[in-house]
Formats: sequence, C-alpha cells, structure tokens
Amino acid sequence: MRQGLDAETVLQAAIELANQQGVEQLSLAALAGQLHIKTPSLYNHIKGLPDLRMQLSKRGLVLVKEAMIEAVIGKAEDEALLAAGVAYVEFARKQPGLYEAISALPDYEDPELKEVGAGVVTFLLRILAPYGLSEEDALHVVRGFRSMVHGFASLEHRNGFRMGLDRDESLRRLLQTYLRGLRADVGREK
Repeated sequence: MRQGLDAETVLQAAIELANQQGVEQLSLAALAGQLHIKTPSLYNHIKGLPDLRMQLSKRGLVLVKEAMIEAVIGKAEDEALLAAGVAYVEFARKQPGLYEAISALPDYEDPELKEVGAGVVTFLLRILAPYGLSEEDALHVVRGFRSMVHGFASLEHRNGFRMGLDRDESLRRLLQTYLRGLRADVGREK
C-alpha cells in the first residue's frame, strides 16, 4: 500500500478518470495505474467497482447540490430556479464523469444515496416554496425541472447541439419558457 493513500485520494483519482474517460469506462486497473499501485491495494479503500461507482454517485449529488446552492444565493423564485438550472448544466459540463455517475445511479435503494438524493430534492422544493404549490405539484415541478436540465446536459454531452447557436442562450430560453409555464399554472390556481 502506498504511503499517504486514503479513501479520499482514491475517490479523487476516480473522479479525475471518470471525467476524462466516462464512468462506464472506469476500471479498477486504470484507477490503480493512475495511483501507481497494484489493483489489489485498492481494496484497502473500496469494496470494488460497484462500491466505487456508488461513491462517485454520492459525491456527484453532493457537488451538484453545492453548485446549485452557490448559484442561488441572494436569489428567489424565478431567478433562483433559473440559476439552479444553469448551475446544474454547468456542473455536467465541468464534471462529465461525475454527472454520468449521477445519471446512472447504481442502486437507488442504498440508504445513503437516497438521503443525498433527497437532499437535492428538498433544496429544489425550498426554491419552489414561494410559489405556493401543493407538495405533490411541487414534486412534479422538480421532476419536470430535472428532466429538462438533464435532457439538455445529456444532449450537449453527446454533441447533440451542432448548430452554430449559443447553447447558453438556448438553455436560458428553455428555462425561461418552463418558468413562464410554471407561473401561468400557479396563476390559474390562485
């Protein structure tokens, strides 16, 4: 075992590899090579590849939530939701491997993963509180929001936007259209 090697160092190296190669291409042999150790030494820090992917998913959820929190500081309602959406897509751009790990949750029944995922949902529900939606309606809005930004991030990651249009402007317009629909829906309910 290499001196100074710990679980966090292993996870950081895995994040780096996942961001370079994709989470599906991540292997324990490649990770061991990155760390200049033999593959069996990894088992001092992780339980195997499924455990590593689970750790990547958890870290990705924590970091995407932190990115959204940072983006919405000092903002409320539409402005906050717009900032959260942009932050979500920016996270996917900067951390493609971690984002892929979030998208391919290995075992959503894992209690820790459920807790981290619920934290993201709770954060988005707090942003939606001023809209006065019922819990069920707010959850539908969160689901729609995630579907929208995930779809945009996934298409962008797979080079699905090949036209010479500004992708940030497309994202802004997409989010604003969603927000106008949300506002219209809320207005009808009052």
